Amino acid sequence: MKKILFGLLALVFAEIAVFIVIGNAIGVFYTLLLIIFTSIAGLLIAKKRGTKSIQDIQKSMQQGQPPAVPVIETFMIFVGGVLLAVPGFITDILGILFVSGITRNLFKPVIFYYLRKKMKRGQVVILQK
Repeated sequence: MKKILFGLLALVFAEIAVFIVIGNAIGVFYTLLLIIFTSIAGLLIAKKRGTKSIQDIQKSMQQGQPPAVPVIETFMIFVGGVLLAVPGFITDILGILFVSGITRNLFKPVIFYYLRKKMKRGQVVILQK
């Protein structure tokens, strides 16, 4: 819990520093416009990709396949959309990485490794009907 709190606090300070640097470089008005534009564009992209990934989950379930990969992708797109909605340049970059298909494929093995590790410890349980 302390790590998360420290990480969030560090992120806030880093975002403020980036705001100051970019505000000095291009001006306050254009900095605010850029933040608003990236938030709106990011949310629209996340909505479009999120809808497709939900359809992929439904399709794999109809075919009788486990929807593990589409669920992970949907989760990553959701997290990316939230990061894009939060004002800030660092969170926008992270959000774009999560929403983009190329970089999402790089993160998937890390997430699967983390989930397998949690499952072995008994911290994550999957229920079947």
